[in-house]
Amino acid sequence: MKRIIVGLSGGVDSAVAALLLKERGWEVHGLFMSNWEEDDDGYCTAAQDFQDARAVAAELGIPLHRVSFAAEYRERVFRHFLCEYRAGRTPNPDVLCNREIKFGVALRYAERLGAESFATGHYARLAEGREGIELRKARDRSKDQSYFLHAVEPAELARTVMPIGDLEKAEVRERARQAGLPVFDKPDSTGICFVGERPFREFLGRYLTERPGPIESADGERLGEHQGLSFYTLGQRAGLNIGGRSGRPELPWYVAAKDPSGNRLIVVQGQDHPLLLSSQLTTGPLHWLARPRPEPFRCTVKVRYRQADQPASLEPLPGGAARIVFEQAQRAVTPGQYAVVYEGERCLAGAVIETVTEHAAGAGSN
Repeated sequence: MKRIIVGLSGGVDSAVAALLLKERGWEVHGLFMSNWEEDDDGYCTAAQDFQDARAVAAELGIPLHRVSFAAEYRERVFRHFLCEYRAGRTPNPDVLCNREIKFGVALRYAERLGAESFATGHYARLAEGREGIELRKARDRSKDQSYFLHAVEPAELARTVMPIGDLEKAEVRERARQAGLPVFDKPDSTGICFVGERPFREFLGRYLTERPGPIESADGERLGEHQGLSFYTLGQRAGLNIGGRSGRPELPWYVAAKDPSGNRLIVVQGQDHPLLLSSQLTTGPLHWLARPRPEPFRCTVKVRYRQADQPASLEPLPGGAARIVFEQAQRAVTPGQYAVVYEGERCLAGAVIETVTEHAAGAGSN
């Protein structure tokens, strides 16, 4: 038997990944990773998650290792997260966590434990193709996590197994129930991994200084006061505290832009206001999982998780960046987030969104 280390989080997905690998004849070990120091405010679930992972390991009869990568997480993920928010952008730390922690230091740690391979409970599929390993969407499209995996190096993916990528979520829970795994009905975790269910603005306020400023309409009317541009994201509706305004329609307000030079938050009414729509964007350097393509080509793109694939064309730019032009205008495209490129079910590449270069007045949105 060959040894495989499964990232055992205490949830049902990684538990079933371990179950399936054991059934296939692997020598399975579990690895519980602590990536954030436990807080005493009641929001951190790491202690309970570890107990759930222990219960799963006991039921499966496999060893469970425990390790803390909290220092690496703060240095490689959380520092970048705060820098981006200070710059008025909206980062996605789960992408960096996968690249730097789960498929970085954790995979190296698994090797030191004698593992031939590393496994996770991600909803995605890996397959050998003509150019090497391919990252493909999960069978359960509603749970597909390939968006979060686009920044992982192909060499790391080649040493990884994702056993539940061909299963629907309901099948995963049923397999867990039939096997007597105690987490078969445990709710899925939500939110950013180190924030959990705690109020997000309150959490950010521990690390970022509030710098209040005006909330203004697109035509310059002062409507209120924001607490700091870092605490808002494009397309946001909640938390603006703007009441009804004389002479304006009874429509909700949304964040349309940030003006760092004037410390202004620009808002508009209506979720499909033209200032919320953009038809093209530019990225930073693309991280390719396929052979880089030097010429423009047709593809589909996601600019946020769970978004349906959006038809687009990609034009390579100097320095490895790209210009992406959409067939239909996209709503609230946000610098700091990721544009991930697909061809059918295969994930080709991804990069940080740097600029939104064109607003599309009167266009439809997705």
